[in-house]
Amino acid sequence: MSKLTPAQISHAKSLGFLQNRGTNCFSGRAITKNGVLSAEQLKNLAECAEQYGNGTVTFTTRLTVEIPGIPFEHIDDVRNHVAKQNMTIGGTGAKIRAVTACKGTTCIYGNCDTQAIAEQLHHTFFETWQTVKLPHKFKIAVGGCPNSCMKPSLNDFGIQGHVLFQYKDEHCRSCHVCAVEKRCPVHVAILENGKLKIDDTSCIHCGICSNACHFGAIEKEAEPVFRIFVGGTWGKTTRMGTVLPQYYHLDEIERLLEKSLLWYRSNGYQKERFGAVIDRVGFETFLSDISDDKLLEQKADILSLDISTKEQ
Repeated sequence: MSKLTPAQISHAKSLGFLQNRGTNCFSGRAITKNGVLSAEQLKNLAECAEQYGNGTVTFTTRLTVEIPGIPFEHIDDVRNHVAKQNMTIGGTGAKIRAVTACKGTTCIYGNCDTQAIAEQLHHTFFETWQTVKLPHKFKIAVGGCPNSCMKPSLNDFGIQGHVLFQYKDEHCRSCHVCAVEKRCPVHVAILENGKLKIDDTSCIHCGICSNACHFGAIEKEAEPVFRIFVGGTWGKTTRMGTVLPQYYHLDEIERLLEKSLLWYRSNGYQKERFGAVIDRVGFETFLSDISDDKLLEQKADILSLDISTKEQ
């Protein structure tokens, strides 16, 4: 095949096919809902790689699966093949990218069902907002605990599971070796004069101590809570996400995320990342603007507007 035109390469990228360096071939990026694939989906991707690619698959940092070595003329064939197992090719452009999640669903340190949360956000935002252009790409990550394996603080919108608890001093038995003190990874639970003391201002609510005391001195809440990080990025420019000043419950996250996206679209310039917009406009302004439902009431108007440029 003759050399591809820039228009052909751009069109392929818009569909989720990224050109392989120095060739006329592409890697097709198959989207996962939360990093979890069925055995049948894996078999189907393997068949696709053998039939249309170079026989290999690669996993991306966003838990998508790329099939390299796809000739330009087989792009539609690949899209149709992965669709057999209800998968799509995509995840590029100035819009919401594939939602990632750590294995908190099964991990012993996980405080929440990370994969279920990510799958719900995939349906509500990745799928529903695919036609919505944003100032830049927007990454969402779900982490199950402060171990931060999925690095939610380095995503545009990061969700991190925590455990709140009540320390019931009257149940402390003054054990010679305190299991809570022994298990606390940040050393904020200590024995003083034979009694457990916990510095709640320094506690990261990781949940590790929640089942440590056999006498009920630590009583954890039934439902997890979540820290939210906004504006994180990594790469050539790195910005730690700014943590919102409270814990949130699961049923509050989607509303908060939607307001954040609408605020970003209202205030961001083309090719400006979410964190840069927060820094330019001001974090306190962002907090104030998402504190009520005005953005949600203005949603239709916000989505109808063109993205601003810096010259405007």
